Amino acid sequence: MKKRNPYKQGSLKKSSLKKTETIQTKQPVLVRLNKYIADAGICSRREADKLIEKGEIKVNGEVTLLLGTKVGPADKVTYKGKVLKSEKHVYILLNKPKGFITTSDDPQNRRTVMNLVENACTERIYSVGRLDRNTTGLLLFTNDGELTKKLTHPKHGVRKLYHVVLDKPLSKNDLLRIMDGLELEDGFIKPDSVDWVADEANKKHVGIELHSGKNRIVRRIFEHLHYEVIKLDRVIFAGLTKKDLPRGKWRLLEEKEVNVLKML
Repeated sequence: MKKRNPYKQGSLKKSSLKKTETIQTKQPVLVRLNKYIADAGICSRREADKLIEKGEIKVNGEVTLLLGTKVGPADKVTYKGKVLKSEKHVYILLNKPKGFITTSDDPQNRRTVMNLVENACTERIYSVGRLDRNTTGLLLFTNDGELTKKLTHPKHGVRKLYHVVLDKPLSKNDLLRIMDGLELEDGFIKPDSVDWVADEANKKHVGIELHSGKNRIVRRIFEHLHYEVIKLDRVIFAGLTKKDLPRGKWRLLEEKEVNVLKML
């Protein structure tokens, strides 16, 4: 009688396969420690590596200096005594109104942008960059530390387009000076583009695009040439627009929008 080969393809019982699959699915999912820290919203992966090298991260009560360390759901990761939790990333776009400051907390109890998005999610989120109190327009919030680092670093050239309303018409000579670049008190600044808004005849309305993250940079460009900025509105940020987003309202980004941001 011919013996059956137990290793022949298809000879294993279905019950054996199910048992094997069950065992495999019970294996804990491990992630690199720097990703775990970034997913907790602390910083980018690169900055997380620096924290690890400095001995500022503990895993299960022990300082971990080895880059590439992996952790699982049962591991306790701490930074400055605080237990980190790898949260689901959320991305919220706000059309900021005038009169709100961009900060998480204000000792003077002024209105902050966090008041506008406080019911948006349960995760703790932060603004990506800043808009001053009197500037309106697009402001992104997230707990994704790695993406925040990418969107705020000038080397990535994230597009930011502003609609500026001045106290007087912008002359052609000053327009050309701005296009060529200006030497301000904190260094040279050259916009990516600048022009009068096409449908405005009085030339007080100007569109300016730049990727600098310097404080009050748009206002300071025009103040340097003795113009007063009456209104300043950010209409495009990293390809995101204000379409169907009224002033003072927020919305969650769609998955395809998040994917585009990550590819910048």
